Amino acid sequence: MAQSRRAVVIGGGIGGLTAAAALRIGGWDVTVLERAPSLEPVGSGISLAPNSLRALDVIGVGDEIRDLAAWQGDAGLRTPSGRWLSRTDADAVAARFGGPLVLLHRATLINSLVARLPSGAVRTGIAARLADPGDADRPARVSTPDGDLEADLVVAADGIQSAVRQALFPEHPGTVYSGFTTWRVVIPVPGAQFASHETWGRGRIWGSHPLKDGRVYAYAAAVTPAAQRAPDDEKAELLRRYGDWHDPIPAILAAARPEDVLRHDVHHIADPLPAYHRGRVALVGDAAHAMPPTLGQGGNQAVEDAVVLAHHGDDLGAYTAARLPRTTAIARQAVRIGRLNMMTGRAGIAVRNSALAAVSKAAPLLFLRGFDGIADWRPPQAPYAAGKTPAGNR
Repeated sequence: MAQSRRAVVIGGGIGGLTAAAALRIGGWDVTVLERAPSLEPVGSGISLAPNSLRALDVIGVGDEIRDLAAWQGDAGLRTPSGRWLSRTDADAVAARFGGPLVLLHRATLINSLVARLPSGAVRTGIAARLADPGDADRPARVSTPDGDLEADLVVAADGIQSAVRQALFPEHPGTVYSGFTTWRVVIPVPGAQFASHETWGRGRIWGSHPLKDGRVYAYAAAVTPAAQRAPDDEKAELLRRYGDWHDPIPAILAAARPEDVLRHDVHHIADPLPAYHRGRVALVGDAAHAMPPTLGQGGNQAVEDAVVLAHHGDDLGAYTAARLPRTTAIARQAVRIGRLNMMTGRAGIAVRNSALAAVSKAAPLLFLRGFDGIADWRPPQAPYAAGKTPAGNR
């Protein structure tokens, strides 16, 4: 019997867990090492587009996530006064890209991914360090407080401040501040009924989206110096910045408690890495291509990375060739969109809003063209269905 190949995944987030599940389907013996004491993710939402849902089909959870789709009817862009700049229909998105857009809590997706792995595959509270990337003649080596692990493949899913990325590419400048900070909440809002929307103001945006479980996922972003914090609390900061914007924003803010609000500065990789691998180590997700959230593709691209890596697990050069051009182009597009929706000049905003309204009126589906080549992506291999995961899962 052939000896099992061993993979060690550093990081138990969405990209790392998807990679672990996909590699296991391919016959790899997988261990996931997560620094945090548990896999309970920070309480925020995630948007999964048809491209990542097809990737999740490879590990058998795509339809499970599609069933959580809550967006029906119209959605679109608004001004702070409530005027619609553009509208997009959920059915039109599904028809164009072959599936729905699903917003859900990150914890829901994490739980679905963990369920594809056997008991004991995920080890929490383990601070892992890449000791040796390995090469064609020797395995990679990962150091932990419990001793070293050798692996035929190391998947670095250790996030935006990736220590593995720094170890592999010490000359790379790393991430840069994107110029804005974000706030996020996932909360129940009694009586809230509204269409999903994103609202663009002057150097500020807000998004409100109902979830299938009855809660609301809301996020905000604003141009601000890095490393700033509210003098009182972040709910108060949101009230100052967005309290007079259109409904349902005031109701969402009223329902939120200060401890519900998460704030994070946005950083991205401005200079692409020369490769997404070195030796026997491959980078996925933010470790490889951190991007602003303005296209909603950060988590989606991590999921894509994971299934493509599993497909090319024995040829990391092919993995880089498949992923680096695509993710670099998407990251650059996200930066461009960030400049557009974070505009601060009044004249430029007036021109932008007029153009959006005119295009929406003349060609309602034209806005969707920006996601051509992104949301219609397909994995490199079948199946796109459940039922192929090895026995022995939880």
